Amino acid sequence: MASMRYIVRDVDAAIAFYTGPLGFALKQQYGPAMAILERGDLTLWLAGPPASASKPMPDGRTPAPGGWNRTVLEVTGLDDLVARLRAAGVAFRNEILAGPGGRQILCDDPSGNCVELFEAG
Repeated sequence: MASMRYIVRDVDAAIAFYTGPLGFALKQQYGPAMAILERGDLTLWLAGPPASASKPMPDGRTPAPGGWNRTVLEVTGLDDLVARLRAAGVAFRNEILAGPGGRQILCDDPSGNCVELFEAG
């Protein structure tokens, strides 16, 4: 099992994104500060602005969402999933790419965190 933490701008918006077509289940929510979601063996911690994980570091840097590190979700029916997400207004960083192990595409959650959707093949 693996756990990951994403810094998010809005915990409720992130919950809706991950529990919709991406198939996560909400395990616990601590108001606007934090939520814990699960999908298979992956546990995703969503830390909102009030969370301790979002507080400034001693050197003044503030954790922020976004970047290129990402969660990789293995999916089936990639084309259909992408169509559903696009219809729901999800932003994509690229188009579906084929590589030696399968196909992938990158989308952003509501806070700009990158999620890779990967279909083996």
